Amino acid sequence: MPFFRSAHNLAGTAPWLGVNFWSRAGGPLMWRAYDDAVVRAELATLAENEIFLTRSFLLWPDFQPAPDVVDEAFMERFGRFLQAHEDLGMQTVPTMLVGHMSGQNFDLPWRAGRDLYRDGAMLGQQAFFIREVVRRAGPSPAVAGWLISNEFPHYAGSAPREYVRAWALTCANAVRAAGSWLPIGLGDGAWGADMTGTDNGYVLDDQTDIVDFIGPHVYASDDDQARQLSRAAVASELADVGKPVVLEEFGLSSALTSDANVAHYYRQVLHLSLLGGATGWLAWNNTDFDLLDQEPYCHHAHELGFGLTTAEGVPKPAMAEMRAFSLLLKAVDVARCRRVPTRTAVLVPGYLSARHQFMDTADRQAMLPITHHAYLAAKRAGLAPALVRQGTSLPVDGLLIVPSAKALPASSFRDFATLATEGLHIYLSWFAGTGAGMKGAWWPPLEPLFGARHGLRFGLADLAPPAVPLTVQTAFGGFRPGDQVTAVPAGPHWGRAYLPLDVVADGVDVLLSDEAGAPMLIRRRLGRGAVYLGACPLEFWGSVRPNANLDDPVWRIYRALAEEAGAVGLISGQNPDVVVDAIERSDGQIYVWLVNISSRPQPCQVRLPEGSRLVGVGTAETIDTDRRLGPFQVLVGRIATSPSDGCGPKKPKEHP
Repeated sequence: MPFFRSAHNLAGTAPWLGVNFWSRAGGPLMWRAYDDAVVRAELATLAENEIFLTRSFLLWPDFQPAPDVVDEAFMERFGRFLQAHEDLGMQTVPTMLVGHMSGQNFDLPWRAGRDLYRDGAMLGQQAFFIREVVRRAGPSPAVAGWLISNEFPHYAGSAPREYVRAWALTCANAVRAAGSWLPIGLGDGAWGADMTGTDNGYVLDDQTDIVDFIGPHVYASDDDQARQLSRAAVASELADVGKPVVLEEFGLSSALTSDANVAHYYRQVLHLSLLGGATGWLAWNNTDFDLLDQEPYCHHAHELGFGLTTAEGVPKPAMAEMRAFSLLLKAVDVARCRRVPTRTAVLVPGYLSARHQFMDTADRQAMLPITHHAYLAAKRAGLAPALVRQGTSLPVDGLLIVPSAKALPASSFRDFATLATEGLHIYLSWFAGTGAGMKGAWWPPLEPLFGARHGLRFGLADLAPPAVPLTVQTAFGGFRPGDQVTAVPAGPHWGRAYLPLDVVADGVDVLLSDEAGAPMLIRRRLGRGAVYLGACPLEFWGSVRPNANLDDPVWRIYRALAEEAGAVGLISGQNPDVVVDAIERSDGQIYVWLVNISSRPQPCQVRLPEGSRLVGVGTAETIDTDRRLGPFQVLVGRIATSPSDGCGPKKPKEHP
């Protein structure tokens, strides 16, 4: 049984593809002097480029100037905005509690510092405002759904999870009370502990009975190109709690990145997040601004350049990427597609979000980049991994990766033994952590599961040298005895520690050793499966090392482990710089993505099912799978088995 990878569509709708919208005539203050002609020209430019959805914003202080008051003049202008969408065959997702925007909080003048989560009067006013907006705007066919807020934690701050849930319930119920049953999202950015390791009170599992989609906002930068390009995909994977994932905000400013590189970024984010399970995309944002003296741009000047068009309305290169992606979604009929199941998964530790006492914040926050590095390494190994949260029911075959695990529930090790006996191959790597608390992994004794003992000394770190050559002792996967890979330790003192091991049980294989012959990766077969113990926190080292993915060896180890586990799919990449993945349409047609995550041309090197070939989408033209992809290029083809017309889909076979 494979690991299934979700991709949920909003009920009854095609995938959302659009932009966050402020008019170049006013930005956040556009409603104070609404220019209908400029807005219509801006919307027409979007429609000409196959973008028919916007996310719009009702700046809260403008639309609710006093308690129990909605400014009718502003609502009339918003009504004209909706009419412009309707006339152009477009829709919008109104965002209602907009107190934060582009690096500035625009506070309600009558709020007087009252808490937006805990103060009953303020909760009532939020419900009132939402109800009145929905009552007025909801009947318009131009409304596609609702967002409660914009990055509310920036404006209202954090709160205990029970207050955040109560606020979300109150606001969502106000939408329903006004008579609308369109999809609802919170608009908070999905920045809670289960996505970042930092608790702000927003918990995805608390929202599943409230919202209709989850909307990550992804802007964080990185010092490794492959990590940077895959951040949105990882956010999409992590945000899957059984609801559609809409990548609600992503984008780059031309002040920070050249327009050519912005276009590369858009292309990579769109395609990799689709492969990561996202079924909606709202770019930030539609236009640049020429508003140098207006807040927030006068003090956050880089915010002037995030647009898909210039301040004169001329499309920038990223607009072409949105257009091409929109046409591709239609060509493959992506609403009828699902991600092809995989036999490889990366475990997301429950400690990332669980509030266990005396768990150091630094150790918790390290879990997300470790998970990201393992996910990316598995992608580079051609394995198309799933991310599975701890506590999820697991299949009994394939490969489960548990990377650089500082802390796991004690029962996990018993469960791993059971799963391995039934056929699963489970890889764990040890990690001492980097926080100020208790050093070393919070694990039970190793011997019952791994047949090995450690030689740790209390309070002292066994530090790896600046480079760790790892030599193959026992053949596994594509490795043969004498083969070598080199790991590069990184991070603070304890982060560079390794686990000294002694094998004490029969039947334990040393797969990799260091220069002194010490075991660095061991395997113990249990029943039909196996457990593997890595003595080095390879994934942590990779996660903190700049440009790690230029020479990181983890993907090679994962590929070999997957070959041992029979987890390599019939559609798989052979080049670590080209991500290969597939989705399947409801009629059995399979589409294959090849994504060059490198700034250099790369050979495709893709393996397809026997007897099949890759043909162009909408054509019968064969795609040469030995061709070279240009820098950051994406190639999409469909699997065909018929030599005549290329229309015969072939489903990937399951491994026995």
